Amino acid sequence: MPYQMIVLDLDDTLLQDDHTISERTKRALMDAQELGVKVVLASGRPTSAMYAIAEELRLNHYGSFILSFNGAKITNCQTGEELFSSTLSPDVVNHLYELSRREDVWIHTYVGDQIITEAGNQFTTIEGEITGLEVVEVGSFVGAVSEPVVKVLMLEEPAKLAMLEKKLQEELAGQLSVMRSKPFFLEFTEQGVTKGTSLSQLIQKLGVKREEVIAIGDSYNDLAMIEFAGLGVAMGNAPDDIKEKANFVTDTNMNDGVAKVVEEFVLKTPSLV
Repeated sequence: MPYQMIVLDLDDTLLQDDHTISERTKRALMDAQELGVKVVLASGRPTSAMYAIAEELRLNHYGSFILSFNGAKITNCQTGEELFSSTLSPDVVNHLYELSRREDVWIHTYVGDQIITEAGNQFTTIEGEITGLEVVEVGSFVGAVSEPVVKVLMLEEPAKLAMLEKKLQEELAGQLSVMRSKPFFLEFTEQGVTKGTSLSQLIQKLGVKREEVIAIGDSYNDLAMIEFAGLGVAMGNAPDDIKEKANFVTDTNMNDGVAKVVEEFVLKTPSLV
């Protein structure tokens, strides 16, 4: 069965370490779209921080989609229409803030096109650099969130955050989805919202079968879509426990890992170099 859709994480998957797409990868994805294959971007990034990449790959021209905020939003690149949107209430944000204080970790969220935090820290600075969004320090985190937000992040050194992830997954089971997108980013979205569940909704709307989907990622927030897709692919730079759950392991983001998958499974021009 030929593949009809390629779903791509961005950071450390589609993008090289300097946040660019290699020429080989871009060419492979453009060739796949010319064959009628949908290329979908799926990231923890806010929607606005994904548009430039979507435009570079001409997703608007080919009528494709963005899954942003770890799947909490699905956006049609051609029309700008939101097909799906999930949010957290201010009360939930307040609870997460209290948990962040209890656990002594940083916290931030998104209000409009700004990243909101009470205190500047190296991890929120990284998020600002990745997304291109302005970081705004506020006197009261809870006071700054008067409307629902799409997701919240807790941030800390990887070793501490890995332990906190397991702890809060148990504590918040049945209430929120909790997963790491990077070793130092722990993300919270509405219960049941993942890249995998969002992808499931999208393909149902499009009439695409899961067996016709390739999903490629490198981190824990990619695991749901890797396990859901007909061909779940882990990057060569992914942690070993992600690789173990994938159907296929490709090369790293710095060595055209995405291009090699597209060439082999879609374009049928396998290359080992």
